[in-house]
Amino acid sequence: MAQLGTLEELPQDYRDAMAEAGVAPLWPMMRNVLPHGQPKPQTRTGFWKYDDVRPLLLRAGELTPVEKAERRVLVLSDPGRGNGAMQATASIYLGMQLLLPGETAPAHVHTPSATRIIVEGKGGYTVVDGEKLPMEDGDLVLTPGGDWHDHGHEGTEPVVWLDALDLPLFVYLEGSYAKEGPLQAQRNRPDASLVEYRSAGLVPSRSRNTARKYPMTRFPWARTEEALREIAKYGDGGVAEVDFINPETGMDVLPTMGFTAMMLAKGQADHPPIRSCSSAFHVVKGSGTSVIDGKEVAWGPKDTFTAAPFATIDHEAGEEAFLIRVHDRPLQDKLGYYEERAR
Repeated sequence: MAQLGTLEELPQDYRDAMAEAGVAPLWPMMRNVLPHGQPKPQTRTGFWKYDDVRPLLLRAGELTPVEKAERRVLVLSDPGRGNGAMQATASIYLGMQLLLPGETAPAHVHTPSATRIIVEGKGGYTVVDGEKLPMEDGDLVLTPGGDWHDHGHEGTEPVVWLDALDLPLFVYLEGSYAKEGPLQAQRNRPDASLVEYRSAGLVPSRSRNTARKYPMTRFPWARTEEALREIAKYGDGGVAEVDFINPETGMDVLPTMGFTAMMLAKGQADHPPIRSCSSAFHVVKGSGTSVIDGKEVAWGPKDTFTAAPFATIDHEAGEEAFLIRVHDRPLQDKLGYYEERAR
């Protein structure tokens, strides 16, 4: 393969003329944006121990009232981009959010889509387009882009959840913005996961033309864990995994982010294929070790860690463990380039 020319090989007067004209030669920069074989991600493996983050969150609750924060969040920044980066991977933003008893986070709507994985506490809830969604450990709660949402807390202990957003995409496209509004009137009924979509394979009998774009916005953890246990019980011995999907369409729950829950038995190992998507793993419960591109991460309950695109990942559970993987495969599918490579 021929060595491409460098900027320094060009005469200074030519470089000055290009700068004056507002142009630049492609060939010295081409391998930066089109490396051969596979990308060279800026993303590095991140690891956030909940035992380290939790005290800082509680201190934030003492220092900053929710009225002055709007959303009281500590951002999980990608080590490859530096502390304060609003990215955990190239396309995924992660943050730990705290709501204290009696607090209300104001209603707003924004262009990025957000999800909440509930980490701890009881009595918290999110209202999404008028539907009140209880927040219990391990639940996955959606607030799709364009849907109004606010948060409240009717319990007695702090509530914490992990936010995952496709915010980096909207910032890159210069399309990220929000609007504020009054708290929403709540419908006097349980959420759709308890009424209309209580059983897999069953949806309300009605015209598909009247279905909501996001008909189910809460996925209770108890049901997810039950499904994983049944798959593990009757499966082929591999790792039990389930994808969160839209019950009306069978497609991923959001256009740009996918969510996969996995169960590892005590001592069980997992050696997934090399995937082109980036991933963030949140440990619902259990403990184990993952080696990601040679970096060892010893994780426990409620910890969070990330993997770059095309990372080599190996998991091993020290005890029975349940994790939720957040990934950008749905976006890559739409762009037509998602791939998996054998180990």
